[in-house]
Amino acid sequence: MTRTQKHSLRARIAVAASAAAVAATIWGVTTLVPTGEDHPAPRHDNASRQSGAPEDGKPGGAGAPPTAPSGVPDGIAHASEAGGNAVNITIDDGPDPRWTPQVLQVLAEHDVKAVFCMIGPQAKAHPDLVKKVVAAGHRLCDHSMSHDTSMDKKPVAYQQAQILDAKKLIEEAAGGGAKVEYYRAPGGAFTPDSRRIAAANGMRPLGWNVDTKDFGKPGTAAIVDAVKREIGNGPTVLFHDGGGDRKQTVAALDQVLTWLEEQGRPTGFPVRTAPDPS
Repeated sequence: MTRTQKHSLRARIAVAASAAAVAATIWGVTTLVPTGEDHPAPRHDNASRQSGAPEDGKPGGAGAPPTAPSGVPDGIAHASEAGGNAVNITIDDGPDPRWTPQVLQVLAEHDVKAVFCMIGPQAKAHPDLVKKVVAAGHRLCDHSMSHDTSMDKKPVAYQQAQILDAKKLIEEAAGGGAKVEYYRAPGGAFTPDSRRIAAANGMRPLGWNVDTKDFGKPGTAAIVDAVKREIGNGPTVLFHDGGGDRKQTVAALDQVLTWLEEQGRPTGFPVRTAPDPS
């Protein structure tokens, strides 16, 4: 290659690099990068990420997270609306015709309300259970269509379909104008886009602080011990009513709720809205 050819090649490379930088600025490529975590990501199904904007009021955050036109922030919620030392109980992967009624019974015995994170097709298959959850005063959460823990590696259109199709099925199953108030990414696989899509449709992205590992059926005592050991991480506790035999979960939930009562710790719902700036 001659000196003139080398000079021409270097010039073309420089121009291309400059154009790429301009395009990145115009299209906001850097906005696709997660902005951090307000808690260490617990493991769930060997695929927990829970990446996203810091939750309002959390150490390390810079004020409230961005708020969608719906008025719901797209930061991942962990805190409790009840504040103080309140605990949020969340139940994933149902509804299940065998285990959801038993979980509802335990919650009723302790006068505790929870968030049920439902899989879209499961809700469609068991509308009676979705209606029972709503009638008992619990809240609904979208947990996607297929519990794909690799959603964060899929195209935005795929993420949107997983989220919005599930929301539609859950709300249709619930009937009576009931709304899905949260979105929990399978395995914590949030992306900035999935959080934005959820918030724009009235659903607060929902994380967790305590992973009971009940999904792996480690034994009732191990599930209870996980809550006692990890509750210092934050108030939102993850249990399951779907995905298999949940006998241990039902027994552990009863013991955990009894323990929380003994500790003087009330229960509440995860925060949905940004704090009042006034």
